[in-house]
Amino acid sequence: MFDNLSEKLGGILDRLTGRGSLSEADVDAAMREVRRALLEADVSLDVVRSFTDRVREQAVGATVVKSVTPGQMVVKIVHDELIATLGSDGQTIDLNAVPPVAIMMVGLQGSGKTTTTAKLARRLTQRDKRKVLMASLDIYRPAAMEQLAVLGRDLDIQTLPIVTGQKPAQIAKRALEAAKLGGYDVVLLDTAGRTTLDEEMMSEAAEIKTAANPHEVLLVADSLTGQDAVNLARAFDLRVGLTGIVLTRVDGDGRGGAALSMRAVTGKPIKLIGTGEKTDALEDFHPSRIAGRILGMGDVVSLVEKAAAHIDAEKAARTAERMRKGQFDLSDMREQLIQMSNMGGISGLMGMMPGIAKMKNQIASANLDDKVLKRQVAVIDSMTRQERKNPDILKASRKKRIAAGAGLKVEEVNKVLKMHRNMADMMKAMGQGKRGPMAGIAQAMGFGGGGMPSPEQMKALAEKMPQGAPGQMPALPKEFPGLSGLGKPTLPGLGGFPGFGKKK
Repeated sequence: MFDNLSEKLGGILDRLTGRGSLSEADVDAAMREVRRALLEADVSLDVVRSFTDRVREQAVGATVVKSVTPGQMVVKIVHDELIATLGSDGQTIDLNAVPPVAIMMVGLQGSGKTTTTAKLARRLTQRDKRKVLMASLDIYRPAAMEQLAVLGRDLDIQTLPIVTGQKPAQIAKRALEAAKLGGYDVVLLDTAGRTTLDEEMMSEAAEIKTAANPHEVLLVADSLTGQDAVNLARAFDLRVGLTGIVLTRVDGDGRGGAALSMRAVTGKPIKLIGTGEKTDALEDFHPSRIAGRILGMGDVVSLVEKAAAHIDAEKAARTAERMRKGQFDLSDMREQLIQMSNMGGISGLMGMMPGIAKMKNQIASANLDDKVLKRQVAVIDSMTRQERKNPDILKASRKKRIAAGAGLKVEEVNKVLKMHRNMADMMKAMGQGKRGPMAGIAQAMGFGGGGMPSPEQMKALAEKMPQGAPGQMPALPKEFPGLSGLGKPTLPGLGGFPGFGKKK
């Protein structure tokens, strides 16, 4: 969502970091461009003025003048102000109340309330180990209640039985009574929306709040609506008193202005963001990480969290041992491709890596979309067990059969085989002992142990790493032996993807 804003701010700040000294005129010119970039990203005018004034005040002050690298100091100031605008410390869903804790979901029709309710229920059930009851209060939209019931069955989460003829406030009371009798920890109330703000919807929301007395009132807002989302938040806050905001469709091509404006304008924290259609695509909102992504600094902590959530540690250890022994076959590579897809695909992972903004054009020309992963898995699925275990037996006739089975050309089969050879050679070289490559990196960083560094450890590392210019890999501090010699960021394992790594 922040791609355009990231590209424009990155270009502006890049020009500053290349200078040995900065005059007040340099800062003024840069702030004019920053103001234009933020306005084009649909950020509220008041927020833009406040943001640029604060940055300018610090950028022409003694801090920058006395700095050894004034350009990079300006980048840090912009980064810190972005975090302050987004809300400083991230806030999560508050469940610190007597159960059943009622959470009321409000918003316009089509913003994703029902899907977000199911995502939140899944998250509370699987991650927080809470017993959750979902209740649909939408008596207007056709099949709205059935939609939530179907999602509940798919996720194995209870939904309140449908009773025709009841008003939304009555359903809310029945849901709380059922939750008390059933020993539930959380009740999620999915309210009705309208295509636009109207008095009837607001009156109904206020009535439901009076009946249910929810501990949390979350506004579900579509990030693609831009400034309308800010006006929506103001209106709901006046009538029902919001406790937080959930931004949906953050994976879309919105300009990012809603996220930057909502906290500053309403004073309400953005607690969660929806990053996809699947029910596991719901993440905590971390202002510091979002600011890092906007400035092209990457989000290593989120990357490690995704890896920890989606990678089976025991299976990874077995695969690492096979890699070390040079037994990395095509079935192992298939597992790696599926894990990469589950973690958000190529684009999702690359977006979190520091320095990737500089390679944007190269990546675009390589056509590295997530369909590449699906095609490669299809090629491997068309092979026999023997062919996966021993790729050397694949001659012309076998390759033709595999290509036909996958619906692709023989060239695609050859690319997969080449990629496997590259990965096998690399993994054999990297794997030392009984631990995988991530463990070796963890040891080099000074974390010790036999596994992947925890998100807390990665956060501590990120705090120690000086913030460089946007889109650049910051220099690693001396206390992490073995990694200080790294130059430009490299992406291990991507050399086999078609077109990647070629000089243009």
